[in-house]
Amino acid sequence: MLSDRFRTAVENGRIGEAGELFREDATFRSPVLFKPYQGREEVLKVLRAAERVLGLAGSFRYVHQLEDPVDRVAMLEFVTEVDGKQVEGIDKLTFDDEGRIRELKVMLRPASALQAVGARMAEEFPLVGLGLPN
Repeated sequence: MLSDRFRTAVENGRIGEAGELFREDATFRSPVLFKPYQGREEVLKVLRAAERVLGLAGSFRYVHQLEDPVDRVAMLEFVTEVDGKQVEGIDKLTFDDEGRIRELKVMLRPASALQAVGARMAEEFPLVGLGLPN
């Protein structure tokens, strides 16, 4: 499946090794911010912050993986815990013709979990050299 390599990198806490999975002009759409982050380097910074906040390779785990090979879209449903709150979410990956990720969109629930994750991500962003998207 197109999303297997991304899933493996996330589940093993090796998101830093996932750079080649993304297009140079990749986009990250946040569940908190309206404007997306643009470019592979910015996307990888967001993922480094998420790795710390969401507990990748810790409490984080994917529970479902759905893929449409014709439309080149995958949805990976995950669960984790942040600040004592159960978090449920979906990573929606859109791939180009070469199998590289051109867009990663994250959706989270419930609202209290979204608020907790948003606050923690805001604390992590300066640590990974990331500001608000332009």
